[in-house]
Amino acid sequence: MTAVRARLGAMMFLQYFVWGAWWVPFGTYLSHHGLDAFIGTIFSTQGWAAIAAPLFVGAIADRHFAAEKVMGVLHVAGGVALLLLPLAGTDPTAMFLAALLVLGCYMPTIALSNTIAFNALTDSERQFPAIRVMGTIGWIVAGLIVGAGLHAEATALPIRLAGVVSLGYGLYSFTLPTLPPRAEAARPSVATLLGLDAIGTMRDRSFWVLIGCSLLLMLPLSFYYAYANPYLVEIGVPAAASVQAIGQVSEIFFLLALPLFFRTVGIKGVLILGMLGWAARYLLFAHGYTAAGPTMPLVIVALALHGVCFDFFFVAGQIYVDKRFPPETRNRAQSFLSLVTWGVGSVIGSLIANAVYVAGTHGTGHDWNAIWTVPAGLAAVVAIIFALLFRERRVKEQVEVMA
Repeated sequence: MTAVRARLGAMMFLQYFVWGAWWVPFGTYLSHHGLDAFIGTIFSTQGWAAIAAPLFVGAIADRHFAAEKVMGVLHVAGGVALLLLPLAGTDPTAMFLAALLVLGCYMPTIALSNTIAFNALTDSERQFPAIRVMGTIGWIVAGLIVGAGLHAEATALPIRLAGVVSLGYGLYSFTLPTLPPRAEAARPSVATLLGLDAIGTMRDRSFWVLIGCSLLLMLPLSFYYAYANPYLVEIGVPAAASVQAIGQVSEIFFLLALPLFFRTVGIKGVLILGMLGWAARYLLFAHGYTAAGPTMPLVIVALALHGVCFDFFFVAGQIYVDKRFPPETRNRAQSFLSLVTWGVGSVIGSLIANAVYVAGTHGTGHDWNAIWTVPAGLAAVVAIIFALLFRERRVKEQVEVMA
């Protein structure tokens, strides 16, 4: 079992190294190549790709092909697409389509990697956080290489690095513990492709409150992925991509501490802390600079909150969903969660973020105080809605508090 966990850890490391290497500095790359006004729009490709992902991958992996083989093919194709992406140049339409192709290959693999890990583990609540933390380490290493090593946020080097690693990861995926199709290989309906058949019988209101709030929380989250790196670069933070890795270091700690928080504050408390974390970090960003330069203590604290923001909401949500569904529908249930969050929520959030960013652009600078205040308010509202509507009693029955 130790060897299996090591292989799953390597899977998670490569999964998030690929994403972190190019996606973190991509906004800065776009800004330095004449596409500043289109950053949020181009970042919405992540959402469109996540919407498309369940249309073929969840159903295919559940019904026709082993999940690890589907993931291997997608990462090889995604690696080729990454290597070709810089050829899009400065044309916004070409860049949008090129990014959409890359993410169309990548986004389905998030759910696939989760289900491969969950399937190979005997106790997902206890064992998954230690596996998933390797993904965080992969993201950190990618940031350190791009920021402190290559000093290349504004260049195509991070994109090419991610492409090469994606090719290698794709080949490695074929060696992972197998997850054969478990559902009947029937002709799937549109509802099946979207994962709606997997969740259609769910009658627990708290589940749907979580789904709705997950979608809403993606609106403020989209600001971070599109504009955090350009913000740090603009206010003068050196080696910005590497400094952002503070967030992933924090994520390691909070991911490993997640079982303890489940025991002490429960699933509802964990999820609320995650939402409030987003509101707090954006307020810190809003006040994290002066005319003289960055106010580094505020910036560092804001980045360090990433562990609370991400782990306490999104990772906890993945574990919650895994425990609510039988093995034969978990691929599609995870794909549905990705559809709602990284799909619909990401598209809407990216477009809102782009509009707020453009409105806050003045000449060559930006009103970052106003830009970051908007997502802070959105996250606070979502936390209030969730606190009022979510009931923990039935969750405890399904997600047994870790003893």
